[in-house]
Amino acid sequence: MQQPVDLLIYPRWLVPVIPAGVVLENYALAVDRGRIVAVLPAREARERFVARETETLETHALMPGLVNLHCHAAMNLLRGIADDLPLMSWLSEHIWPAEAKHVSPRFVHDGTLIACAEMLRGGVTCFNDMYFFPEAAAAAVSTSGIRAALGLTVLEFSGAYAKDADDYFAKGMAAYEALRGKPRLSFCLAPHAPYSVSDRSFERVAALAHELRLPLHIHVHETRDEIAQSLKEHGVRPLERLRRLGLVGSKLIAVHAVHLEAQEIAQLAACGASVAHCPTSNLKHGSGIAPLVELLEAGVNVGLGTDGAASNSRFDLFEDMRLAALLAKGNTEKASAVDAHRALAMATIGGARALGLDDEIGSLEVGKAADLCAVDFGALRLSLCYDPASHLVYAASGDEVSHVWVEGKARVKNRAFVDLDAEALRASAAGWQGEICSVSRVRRQTLPG
Repeated sequence: MQQPVDLLIYPRWLVPVIPAGVVLENYALAVDRGRIVAVLPAREARERFVARETETLETHALMPGLVNLHCHAAMNLLRGIADDLPLMSWLSEHIWPAEAKHVSPRFVHDGTLIACAEMLRGGVTCFNDMYFFPEAAAAAVSTSGIRAALGLTVLEFSGAYAKDADDYFAKGMAAYEALRGKPRLSFCLAPHAPYSVSDRSFERVAALAHELRLPLHIHVHETRDEIAQSLKEHGVRPLERLRRLGLVGSKLIAVHAVHLEAQEIAQLAACGASVAHCPTSNLKHGSGIAPLVELLEAGVNVGLGTDGAASNSRFDLFEDMRLAALLAKGNTEKASAVDAHRALAMATIGGARALGLDDEIGSLEVGKAADLCAVDFGALRLSLCYDPASHLVYAASGDEVSHVWVEGKARVKNRAFVDLDAEALRASAAGWQGEICSVSRVRRQTLPG
């Protein structure tokens, strides 16, 4: 007697990520009640299961949904507002003034919802966010059906969300209590950066992280100026300051981590910390190139992040996979430095592991949530495929994602949203562009017609 299941997917190739380096051809994946219940040869699947829904994907590779380990989702409403600037000029002269004028619960909800749609369309099924008004972001996550780790942000200076560090802590904990237990939501403590958070606040963050067992999501060692400032003001490099304050441990997600010395890499490896590698953002701001190969060789868990669309301009994690692998090869002059399977692992199980979600997502294993994406190799430039993993990393882009499931529920099907209204999202984006341009000074590169 055949076992009933909700969904059977028959892709041409299946890339499970775990076991590492494996590609399965003519296999099937069975899903029931949002969980993967079997990965098995297609012939056996037809004999064993009867499905309420079947997807036959003859030119596709099926893989885990991508995990975007670092972003500021709502900032996509500021995409392109100021480009071609070093990080601190970009922040202090353009982004922070714009945020002071525009950030609100409505801004965060609308911006996050548009970002969720873009990420889903590109195969991202989970993102790690650092921004304001987490309740508004959570509402957008709920509407879109994506999975998210919401950052409980801490800063010292006042803004639209909070007036001081104490207010950030109070509002963050209120959001945590109100939202915890909601579907597809988890949380991180998210002190912004060493240059924007005091020792007192870092100590409070460390105590909360220990009490609540939450990951610590923080920008660190992003630029040389950040390190110089820390040496001047604190007498030590930022990572050492964080260590002394109790933040460097297995829960740490060190975002960017571009400028690391050998002993700092060894320290991150020894304590089981993770790094969110954001190669596109690092390059766009001229911040440098992170020592990815050294981190991986030391045993540091690495995931991939896009950063915000205001600093990357895209939420295409396929692009960041490719760039991460190519930069590692160029930096070391070794073509094998980061191969396709390692890049895929960083974009999936690496991010899941950093968030403490690797028992739930990040690979196609029985018992895990069915967070999946299918990539279509049917286009002419992809139709000759000798190695699907190579194609996923070096040839494909988010545009080739055709289907996305989160907890077994289709969110994108045949390149179209299942539940979201793309035209309504475009109208929302256009409305925000008009509102922002009417109030803020926007750097324009075009001449009037």
